[in-house]
Amino acid sequence: MQSSQEMMTTAEVAAYLRLGERKIYDLVRDGVIPYVRITGKLVFPRKAIDLWLMNHLESDEPLGADTPAVLAGSHDPLLEWAVRESGSGLALLLNGSGDGVGRLIANEAQAIGFHLVHEDGRWNDPADCGLGGLRDLVSIEWARRSQGLIVAPGNPLGIRGMHALTRPDVRVVRRPEGAGADVLLRHLLRLAGLAVPDLRVLEHRALTHDDMALEVSAGAADCGLGVEAAARRHGLGFVPLCEERFDLGMRRRAYFQPHLQTLFRFARTERFLQKAAALGGYDLSGHGDVRYNA
Repeated sequence: MQSSQEMMTTAEVAAYLRLGERKIYDLVRDGVIPYVRITGKLVFPRKAIDLWLMNHLESDEPLGADTPAVLAGSHDPLLEWAVRESGSGLALLLNGSGDGVGRLIANEAQAIGFHLVHEDGRWNDPADCGLGGLRDLVSIEWARRSQGLIVAPGNPLGIRGMHALTRPDVRVVRRPEGAGADVLLRHLLRLAGLAVPDLRVLEHRALTHDDMALEVSAGAADCGLGVEAAARRHGLGFVPLCEERFDLGMRRRAYFQPHLQTLFRFARTERFLQKAAALGGYDLSGHGDVRYNA
């Protein structure tokens, strides 16, 4: 029996899986099947159920017990907050998208956040990101984010676009090499006919979007490329340049680990949606969509 519903009831998921409702309650009790509880009622996200089915068809070895409960990769203010507030138990190791890719391949993280733009404007293609060799890779959209230039309140230097970054009075702070924001910076410069050597760049790098905002807030830098949410929560100005797609990548079996399931359930709550709206710069219309399933 097919189902087109995004969220299924207990009866609907039982019919979808050709199981009795009692068996579904047993799977929920044992923490085996993905679900979310809304106002006391059990509902089952169809996309998560499909992944769960795929996982049970796999012949791969289970996720290694030595794979740490770590979420690595790129920094995102909403994701960082959700990991903490959900009680997921995940440790954060946010050293950029490129670092996260390496850690996922090396089984040093259960999942990564990444946002890597390609020369043709596509986002997060596994082959181009270095993840094409993972035959059990799944990537799930976390959010669309507004990326742009974080500037001082009121934008006193009148920074309006990439060409303004070449002015001698504009000091630019960058993210680490391999971070998604630094890849995007070089991409946007290339589209404008510019390159990093054309800029007055600080010697040290900002490890996160919040670190970048703090550099601007303290007057150590005049701008940097980051997300709108970081600018807003530090009371800074923001010059929007593009919308990007931020994904979570993981091995398929990791999706069903308790730490990640706790995070995903929390991300379906009203509290999560309210926080995203309060931070600003997020489009969650595609949140939870499976973007790649090897």
